[in-house]
Amino acid sequence: MSKQIPDGAVDSNGDLLPELSKSSRNMKMIRLLKTPAPSFTGKYPGSRFWTWVAFSLARRVRAIQFRTSHVSGYENIPKDNGALFSAWHTNGLVDALGIMLPNPKHFVMGGRHDLVTRPVLGWWTRKLAMQPVIRKAELLRGGCTEEEAIHLNGKTLLALSKGISRGYGCVLFPEGTSHDESHMLRFRTGPMRTVLAAAAISIAEDRPLPAIVPVGLHFRVRHHFRTDQWVEFGKPIEIQKSDIPQQLVDAVKQGRWIEPPAEQVLSLRDKLRPKLMELTPNTSDWDDYGGIKLLAHIESKHIGKPIRSWKEEVIAARDINQSIKASQNDEGLTDEKKYITNKLTSIKHKAAVNAGKILFEHNLDGRDLNPKGLDLRRANLLKAPLALVRLCIFLAVLPISIVGLGFQVAVGRLLGDSTDEGVDARTSYQFLAALFGSVFGWPIIASAILVAMYSNSTEISNIINLDIFTYIGTTQLDLVITMAIIWISTIFSFFISGHICARTWDDWTDFKKAIIRLRMSKVTRQNLRGYLLTISNNLGDESNGTVQT
Repeated sequence: MSKQIPDGAVDSNGDLLPELSKSSRNMKMIRLLKTPAPSFTGKYPGSRFWTWVAFSLARRVRAIQFRTSHVSGYENIPKDNGALFSAWHTNGLVDALGIMLPNPKHFVMGGRHDLVTRPVLGWWTRKLAMQPVIRKAELLRGGCTEEEAIHLNGKTLLALSKGISRGYGCVLFPEGTSHDESHMLRFRTGPMRTVLAAAAISIAEDRPLPAIVPVGLHFRVRHHFRTDQWVEFGKPIEIQKSDIPQQLVDAVKQGRWIEPPAEQVLSLRDKLRPKLMELTPNTSDWDDYGGIKLLAHIESKHIGKPIRSWKEEVIAARDINQSIKASQNDEGLTDEKKYITNKLTSIKHKAAVNAGKILFEHNLDGRDLNPKGLDLRRANLLKAPLALVRLCIFLAVLPISIVGLGFQVAVGRLLGDSTDEGVDARTSYQFLAALFGSVFGWPIIASAILVAMYSNSTEISNIINLDIFTYIGTTQLDLVITMAIIWISTIFSFFISGHICARTWDDWTDFKKAIIRLRMSKVTRQNLRGYLLTISNNLGDESNGTVQT
């Protein structure tokens, strides 16, 4: 996978500017300024039909992309007032979809400028009334003038604010870019400014004030097909009427965008950041987080309550991480780093990190340990009969899968592995390949199959001893109905074969892991056992040793 080498450019705070992809560098300002504005007179800000189609298909793709997908915290979603949903951002488009697809609210959407100018995707996002945003990196790297950025972003933020004030949901990521870190980056102020403006509009129109809902987005391995996902809606942060100056209320009454006071913006940012930090791994690096998750598995096995789900694993790791964070020395750290758990250095934690590395390098994790947590477990042969049945079904539908899904897999793999936007964009391209492949590819393929069947109906009738095109009747209407049934059945068979392939992939993944556990080299396995024994012998030791920042 190609990825640009950082050029060292920084912003005014000294943070590295995100590398711009080829698409994000190509700013089409005239088209951006002509982006259709959302309408708030109906149920959807954009096209009702195309929004329904997009979300329905996206939910079908999501069901196949993730092996397990759990959503919690529905009670924290405001029912009568608008809400800005805010989360950390490590998985591209999939992050926004993870918040919107299971959500009872309808959304007014904002996103990176090229999402509304790209071929095919741009047509659809404009139908959804997505509003373009110019990031600071694009401005500082010369993608546009400051006047253009201020004008377009002001127009977008005002549109989003209006939508939130009228009870819609909105997703904005305060980091401003998708990234690969195991902790949050410095916050940008766009989400806070947007929700404060939405509150001003709500006051001007005598509507309920909006809230910010922090969201935890948890992926076992974010860029893997059939990984596990948990979407966690946290407790909302209410906006107070006293925080909104009259000057801002007067401006939005006139349909103008002015910047909310910096004091209120920064205060709201400081309320949001610690709440979001609690919903992220919040570690110095991914190796440390892998060690903490492994430690969670071992401790749960030690007390006889093994972890059964991805959600339980995240919560158990969070508890351990918070206990480590409570014991660390924050003296001398910047406000940004005070939220992040320091590098793990105690004997127990270093052993957990090293053991986690061994497991990760072999595509294993804490679920692959035996009940005592001291070695790798054996394969569960009780699952073999059902896996064999699924394999037989998969082989039976393999020709359908190749015809209906083969090109989607090829395109998704090609785009995901060749993007210049990093591993965090990989699943976005795969998701879009599956989505648009279903929308545009399946009808074309089904039509081609129908034409081929009709052209060779005589030969087919001789083979199966049945003329399927005259089975329900011989009139022209009967022929049209028959062809419609065949066409719809063909598309449905593609959909079913996709689910069968996904389940078979799960079995294949489990089988490969069983083989890896069985064939791991003696030296590596002995090292792993040594680390696991060290962890077990030091389970009661909660010290973290000397910290490094």
